[in-house]
Amino acid sequence: MALYGVLGDIHGNREALLAALGALERRGAHLLLCVGDIVGYNADSDACVALLRERGALAVAGNHDLISIGKLGFARCANKVVYSLKRTRRSLSAQSSAYLASLPAHRILEDRILLVHAGIRDVEQYVVGADQIRHNAAYLRSDYPGLKVCMFGHVHMQKVYEVDGEEVRELPLDGRVALHRDRRYFINPGSVDAARKPNRGVAEFAVLDSDAMCVEFLRIAYDSETSEAKAANGGYRIGPWQERLYSLRRRLVGSL
Repeated sequence: MALYGVLGDIHGNREALLAALGALERRGAHLLLCVGDIVGYNADSDACVALLRERGALAVAGNHDLISIGKLGFARCANKVVYSLKRTRRSLSAQSSAYLASLPAHRILEDRILLVHAGIRDVEQYVVGADQIRHNAAYLRSDYPGLKVCMFGHVHMQKVYEVDGEEVRELPLDGRVALHRDRRYFINPGSVDAARKPNRGVAEFAVLDSDAMCVEFLRIAYDSETSEAKAANGGYRIGPWQERLYSLRRRLVGSL
């Protein structure tokens, strides 16, 4: 039983990660879980890997992590993501690459909590809405019988879905959300990196109390001007002409 800090979709944003880690430290959540996408899109992928390694975070591999080390292709990525991940591939250190290659696709905690990046059987699936939750709940019952809580990311939105039989309910996020032992839950802690969100400069993450069986969602402001400037200066942001070229290539050859 523990108090876990749950992070995801960091995307190489050191400023956002440091803000989130500081908030979790103050909250007393010293055990860290990460639902993947540690690297990519921003300029400090190596630093983010190092910060999680230093703290002994239990992480799974996200699609950005796999793409950055050549274990997954670009087919399901938007142009701006492809552009930044190609830069990440060139800049990632050998030590970071080895760490990312060591990450599993899933982790099981306390015989009841599953950690994945996106869909249970698809690392690039955007799990949104009742139908996709229902399908993944069936996979949870089939592939991991006895597990009641699935922590996932990829969607970049803080969410709690409660599954009671075939009924799926999206729960409000205010305060501490109780997790009943006779139901299943799909929980997204939100994205630490907010560079691609309308509300830039706010890191999202969560605290999971596996003793009281409840989850609490947290947000904290970070220095987005610095992280964005570093990303732009480091060549992680696609320009309009380059984006047109990427789109043209996709139409002509179907890939990048």
